Amino acid sequence: MKLIHDLAGAIYDVGKILFRCISYVLAGMLLVAVPMYIIVWVAGMM
Repeated sequence: MKLIHDLAGAIYDVGKILFRCISYVLAGMLLVAVPMYIIVWVAGMM
């Protein structure tokens, strides 16, 4: 039973790390892409 518990804990840890990495990547893309898109959109209107 301990093996299953350890395996579940390892899967949970890997999933948590992957979710955190993907969250940071998406947040970074939003923080960079949205202001750049707005700047290009405003510059295109001029």
